[in-house]
Amino acid sequence: MNKIIIKEDVKALIFDCDGTLVDSMPLHMSTWKESFKFFNEKFDYSYLYSLKGMREIEIIGLYNKKFRTNINAEEMISKKHDFFLKNINNIKPIEAVVDIAKEYFSKLPLAVVSGSVREIVQKELEVVGILNLFQLILTGSDLFKPKPEPEIFIEAARGLNVLPQQCLVFEDADTGIEAAEKAGMKSIDVRNFI
Repeated sequence: MNKIIIKEDVKALIFDCDGTLVDSMPLHMSTWKESFKFFNEKFDYSYLYSLKGMREIEIIGLYNKKFRTNINAEEMISKKHDFFLKNINNIKPIEAVVDIAKEYFSKLPLAVVSGSVREIVQKELEVVGILNLFQLILTGSDLFKPKPEPEIFIEAARGLNVLPQQCLVFEDADTGIEAAEKAGMKSIDVRNFI
């Protein structure tokens, strides 16, 4: 990763989790595949991957609409979480981004904002050894409109006691970058660096 310079006007850093701090997207996609197989449903990798960063309940809703299926979202998500948690110890940190969080720990307030559920996000951060770095963790389990809506990012700024325009967001999904921009925050697309 090229060296990212954090400018002096940045007063807080906000990180997405999956695909940004932790290399968990391969596991997420394989557990989606296992879940679809379990329920004898057609698995469309490209479409599901294009929805990364969204809440799983939203993903299933969009999937049902696009493919005219009638997947029970709660059952599918429960099965996906079972598969995921059984294999969660296989995930690795995305070192280039984790290094930034470690460098700025205790220098700036840090938050995680993720579309995944709290149990998964906290366990992922714990597995890669960085859960203690973050003062605030907001997830798809919290009652905010999902990305690309800016609400969860605005709440993160409030929770960190900074203005939205003073935040720098690290994201790997178009929906997350759009949400950060709508919130008035600067963002870095980590796909350009990892």
